[in-house]
Amino acid sequence: MAADGADSDLEEQLKDVGARLQEAPDDSDGLLKLLYDVEKYLLRVEQSPAASTFAAVRPAMDALIKNELLTHPNAEVKLAIASCISEVTRITAPEAPYDDNIMRDLFSIIVGTFQNLDDIESPSFARRISILETVAKVRSCVVMLDLELDDLILQMFNHFFTTVTSNQPEIVISSMVTTMKLVIDESEEIQTALASYLLQKETSPASFELAEKVISSCEDGKLKPIFLQLLKVQGTPLDEYSKIVTLVCEGDKVVREDNNVDPSGKEGG
Repeated sequence: MAADGADSDLEEQLKDVGARLQEAPDDSDGLLKLLYDVEKYLLRVEQSPAASTFAAVRPAMDALIKNELLTHPNAEVKLAIASCISEVTRITAPEAPYDDNIMRDLFSIIVGTFQNLDDIESPSFARRISILETVAKVRSCVVMLDLELDDLILQMFNHFFTTVTSNQPEIVISSMVTTMKLVIDESEEIQTALASYLLQKETSPASFELAEKVISSCEDGKLKPIFLQLLKVQGTPLDEYSKIVTLVCEGDKVVREDNNVDPSGKEGG
């Protein structure tokens, strides 16, 4: 089916910014402005678009993975590139947009944007949220598991637990929970270091509550073996942990769809 006028205009705009990105400006300000244009048009592309639209996206896709962009030293440029790449993964989902080696590098850039999710006053905060939300929606972490990016997944968990705060928008928390739940549920074998992040004791209330939400959302029985193993190694009594950890280890946990658990381990009313 032929594209309508709006689609044709978008395709021409995509081709234009893609061609310009192939010859990207040397100065950071000019490059940043161009990347924002690329991002703006990518945001308008639907997932699994028409062949003509995907062909129009291709020049930008190819330009985004040029070495001079992926290694650019400017922090705002790197964030804009991560945002564009995140949109590309959404457009091509469930298929990965690039080969495995390139995806490894791209996931490293994307995960790197999560280390400042606690800076809610930053002008870049909304862009970081958008990247996080897309990662959760398109199940990017499943691809990370397939690529055996265990260290990067641990780094992502660390960013989540060190940056979570009580005043972040709910979409931040829910996207973190969704992503970590997927990692746990889709893992054949859960890393000990990963599970350790969930056994929270002396941490911030926001970090503690995040762990509770993740635990309560995971498949029944998935965390019990690794939790029991960790508790045995640490020699820590089970009663030092919250109610939800006790329920998991005793095999009585029931998944709560609303994830409404307070830091004491009790369900909210």
